[in-house]
Amino acid sequence: MSGLDVRRRDTNAAPFLGEQPIDMLDDLVIPDVLPADERLWVPLDDGVWSRPLHFDVGRGQYTHVMRVTREGIVARHRHTGPVFAHILKGRWHYLERDWVAVEGGFAFEPPGETHTLVIPEGAGEMITLFQVTGALIYVTQDGEAIGYDDVFTRLAKAREHFDAVGVDPAYLPSLTR
Repeated sequence: MSGLDVRRRDTNAAPFLGEQPIDMLDDLVIPDVLPADERLWVPLDDGVWSRPLHFDVGRGQYTHVMRVTREGIVARHRHTGPVFAHILKGRWHYLERDWVAVEGGFAFEPPGETHTLVIPEGAGEMITLFQVTGALIYVTQDGEAIGYDDVFTRLAKAREHFDAVGVDPAYLPSLTR
């Protein structure tokens, strides 16, 4: 048999009474993905910020919200792992692709892909939730590597920024698993 046997489904509105695994990590719940506290936005470039949500140092993965308030090229990069994107506001596209990421949409980017992220003219503010596994290798138009970001560089940037703007030192470890 596959799936849930609906005849045996427990619909009792009561909490689970069994024990959770002793080594299980705590839940990570963030009630304000778009925070009122502007200090939680880590500057990446002119008009580009990252709102860290989760750093998974064991898997080399991070989840963040990217906010861009200017038009034009944001970055050209190659992925070493998959990327999942949920577009919360605005629109963007890749010069190498014929699709446009629009508000309310979703995009999957496979490992190995190289593309140039652009905010088109008149798009206004762009806000996208990205889940990134592996590294982003920044490249020239011809593919020469000129830098990279991964969970550790993003964690270091967040730490430096949060220290500089006075975010509670306990906050960043709360995002790290």
